[in-house]
Order: sequence, then structure tokens, then C-alpha cells
Amino acid sequence: MRLILYTGKGGVGKTTTAAATGALAAQRGLRTLVVSADAAHSLGDVFDRRLGPKPRRLATRLDAVEIDARHVIEEQWGRVRNYLVELLRYQGIDEVVADELALLPGADELATLVCVEEWASSGLYDLILVDCAPTGSTLRLVTLPEVAHSSLRWMLRLQRATAQIVEPIARGLVGVPLPSAEVFAEADRLFYKTLHRLRARLLSAQTSIRIVVTPESMVIAEARRSLTDLCLFQLASDAVIVNRLLPDEALREAFFQEWGQTQIERLREVETAFSPMACLTVPLQADEVRGAVALAEHGKMIFGDRDPAARLGPSLRLRFERDDGGARIRLPLPGLDPKTLEVTRVEDELVIGVAGRRRKIALPAGFAKLEVDRVSYHGEELLVSFAANGQGERPPPSPPASANWPSP
Repeated sequence: MRLILYTGKGGVGKTTTAAATGALAAQRGLRTLVVSADAAHSLGDVFDRRLGPKPRRLATRLDAVEIDARHVIEEQWGRVRNYLVELLRYQGIDEVVADELALLPGADELATLVCVEEWASSGLYDLILVDCAPTGSTLRLVTLPEVAHSSLRWMLRLQRATAQIVEPIARGLVGVPLPSAEVFAEADRLFYKTLHRLRARLLSAQTSIRIVVTPESMVIAEARRSLTDLCLFQLASDAVIVNRLLPDEALREAFFQEWGQTQIERLREVETAFSPMACLTVPLQADEVRGAVALAEHGKMIFGDRDPAARLGPSLRLRFERDDGGARIRLPLPGLDPKTLEVTRVEDELVIGVAGRRRKIALPAGFAKLEVDRVSYHGEELLVSFAANGQGERPPPSPPASANWPSP
């Protein structure tokens, strides 16, 4: 089952691109579901059909759905949410306001992933396409399972065990609402078991992310930053789609000639910055593209003879290398400002931080016993070198090493 997520800055045409991909894939024989993960749903507008929280058939082999995060949260984690509402109301917050505030941070993104995982596991579809919210929300969506560390599971278990002992006594002494064991059990399932399953789906070889841009410098810069974050968390990106390029007939007009030159420069910038990913170009349309039929035709303009569900290009991935010259880790981080890079060794893990985002990498057994020798960043790639064989066996446990290495 193939899963593709479309992301990009707001207004670049993600929804139309995702819908066009789905319409074309269905026309070419794939059972396809297009999912809107944006709270400000516009997928129904693009298909010119009313959509709801359950998949609706729009054409042969083509379904679409707009996820209702609130309904999913209530259905999956109602106990946790009800406890938060009760706690907020105790603090004097109005019931309606408390009901809104009780939506957990990242709840919309989590609800989306849960629904996508259920549909992916159902066997009903060959291809699922996710029309994500603008870039920031997409990064929360795809990094949430990784960020939730397993230690949270043990913390919740400890709190749950403590609550079973203290709660019966405390309830008679304090008026503050206390969470029950059922609340902790549900939180444990939410923050560990569910996230573990979702992380496996996102890191699967059948999942990739496509970035939609327009030929504008600010849009391209944001896309490069998002690619850096995606690479940091080992999320595969196979293509960048340059949308709304001025067609040749427009460029022949005197007014647009300078725009044409700028467009050529921007396109070269995208091809260089996102290599070796595939780079697809889409001309600006004379009118809005709406309806399954028109979207399928638009899909042909995007993909041509390519299979829209195929992996269109190689992605940038973490690599472990070892030879007579030593051992090393290579992590592509395109567009990175080296000043924001932090690398820390903690026991058998390497912690990499980029502009406030951190990711832990478990070291293989052959690397875990070696000491970090050098860290550098060049050629848009982070290189962590370990001591050569036999020269860097780790000494007895000592305080963890930490470093912040800029580009050499």
C-alpha cells in the first residue's frame, strides 16, 4: 500500500496537486483515497463535491475524505480529553472555552495519522494521498511519532501506579479533579503504542513526501528548510513539484519577459537544491481546476507518462559506513545553517539538533563502542567520523560528550 503526503507553503497548490494525483491514479487503475489533513478543508471545493469524515466515492476507484479531528479524538481518547475539560473547568474556565482548550497540542495531526493508518491497514486502497496543512503543521504531523520518546511510556506507567494508591485518599482531601487509572491507561496507549505504529508507517519504504513550490524565492527557501527537517527524521522525499510556471505564450509578452528570466533562475535553483529528487514542472492554468475529470487531465500535465504512485526519484537518507579508514555516519541536511547544528553523544545514541529540532539516532553495535573523532558539515551533508578500528574503543562510562561543531 503506497502512502504519499503533499506539503508546501500555504497557497502553492498542494490540494489541487494531491487531488490531481489521485484522480489520475484512479483513472489508471489504482484504488485511491485522497485525504485532507488541513483543518481549513478545501479538498471538497477542488473536487466540487461535499465531503465528510467518512470516505466518499467520487469516481471509479476514487474516494476522498476530510478528517474531523475532534470526532476522532473523542472516539479514540475521550477519557483523556474529558479529564482535561474537567480540570480546566475546575480552574474557573468557561465550559465552552475549556472544551476548545482541551484539544491536545498536535491533536489534529495525530488524528490524521491514526485515520490514515487505519485506512492503510484496511486493504481497501492501493494508494493513499494526504493533502497536508501548510509546512509547519506538516512537520508536526510527520515528526510527532519520533519526538514522543519511549521514556514517556514509563513516566505514564509510574504515574498510573501512583494514582492507584494515592487517588482514593486524595479524592477525599482535595477538590482538584484527579486522573483515574483508565485515563493513564488511555494516555499510555495514545503516547506510546499508537505513535510507535504510526512511526513505522511513516518510515516504511512505501511512504514518501512530495514538496510543492512556486517559482518564488521565499517559497523555495521555506521548502528547503522543510526538506532539512524531513531528512533529519529520515522521512523520504521523492519529488518536488514546481507549480504555476508561466507558459510560453505568456512569456512572449513584453510585460512578462523579465518574469521569464527570473522563472528560469528559480527553476535552476530548485533543481540544484533538491537534487537527486525528481523535479516536475506544471504550467499556470487559465482557470481553476475543479472536478474529478479536470483534475485527471491536470494530473497528466504533472506526471505525463510517469506512474503518479511510483517513487519518482531517490531520497536523501542516513547512511552508516565502515572500512579500514574508520567508521562514519552521513546524514544529508540540505540548506542547513551550520550555526544551528548541535551534535551530542549520549551513551549509545547520537543526538542531532537542527534549529531547535532534535532527533536521537541509536548507534549500531559496531559504532556504539567507538568514540566520536570528528564532526563536520560540507556539501550539504553532516559527517560524523568515529575512530579507526582498534583505535577508539570506548573507555569506562564517563559524562556524555557534547559538542556544537560548525562547518569546517
